[in-house]
Amino acid sequence: TRKLGWTGVDVSAVCLGTMTFGVQCDEAQSHAIIDAYVKRGGNFLDTAEMYPAPASDPRWKPGKTEEIIGTWVAKNKELREKLIIATKVSGFNPNSDTAGNRKVTLGARLDRASILEACEASLKRLQTDYIDILQVHWPDRYVPMFGALNYNPGKERAGSIPIKEQVAAMKELIDAGKIKYYGLSNETTFGLCTWVREADAIGCPRPVSVQQMFCMLVRNFEGDMAEACAQSNYNVALLPWSPLASGILSNKYIGPDGKFLAAEKLPEGCRGALYPKWMTRYRETRVLKSVEEYAKIAKEAGIPFASMALKWCLSRWYATSTIIGATTIEQLNENLDAFEDKGDEPPLPDDVIDKIDKVHMGAMNVCLSVE
Repeated sequence: TRKLGWTGVDVSAVCLGTMTFGVQCDEAQSHAIIDAYVKRGGNFLDTAEMYPAPASDPRWKPGKTEEIIGTWVAKNKELREKLIIATKVSGFNPNSDTAGNRKVTLGARLDRASILEACEASLKRLQTDYIDILQVHWPDRYVPMFGALNYNPGKERAGSIPIKEQVAAMKELIDAGKIKYYGLSNETTFGLCTWVREADAIGCPRPVSVQQMFCMLVRNFEGDMAEACAQSNYNVALLPWSPLASGILSNKYIGPDGKFLAAEKLPEGCRGALYPKWMTRYRETRVLKSVEEYAKIAKEAGIPFASMALKWCLSRWYATSTIIGATTIEQLNENLDAFEDKGDEPPLPDDVIDKIDKVHMGAMNVCLSVE
């Protein structure tokens, strides 16, 4: 286990992401995956009010994932206090059906009333009296995210909800015992620092965590954001999401010749085959060259490709709990194996880390795009 930022709370080095629950996994499969994760010693579940994903799946119903977790919690009440359950309130998305989970009107924002309303709805679906970490899924203000790299002042929106108001809403929920902590997601260093400043100004606890897209293909967290989150500064836990780049950093996408498989040859049921228009940033031509080079490093080291990618996250001093997803027990166990504690032995040998760094130096953050 590792400490969750400044809280002193112990969390598993691997967090179970649940966005497939309700689309790729039905309730029975989802419950079996949670059971297996907990049996292996996991204590950290991550979800969101808008899950499952993607919303393009005809089975999508926002809030379904929380409902599935809630029925599991209801059957396992004795385990509730041992688990850290984190969910997310959706950021700026005025045309989304997600907020229909809270009320009849549509459109997600982060004003006080929306945050309180979203929390109440999540509590009901999760069948719990409190949420351990309520996270802001993405900011209300404009920021480059989900694969975008550069900040464009021309895209700034008038009327964005001030972070000051969002912090006050989180304090209100903490004071009421509805949530224990709050966290951020898809944030910038400026945003994190503003949250901390506004929290300090009203005597509210600081954010405990930040979820960022992070894997061997996307390492932009490692600069100023890592400095801000360091134990010596704000002591905020990084929770990497998409550590396998939507499954791309695994052998299922690599052919016998070491090359990335053509679309028509992708394994049946894999995310790339099911949702070819989703998370395409990971399948750009410029990205695939790096993927193939990383796959070669893993093969030469005798390490399963996905395991190497996950162990690389584990090796980062700032990565507290890496979020993994699974659609089968077999896949879950393969992923969990990468996080097995080996005492003083590092997750990956130094020479493998050096080779990974060399590929990165030749094509940094290769799946991010200039807008």
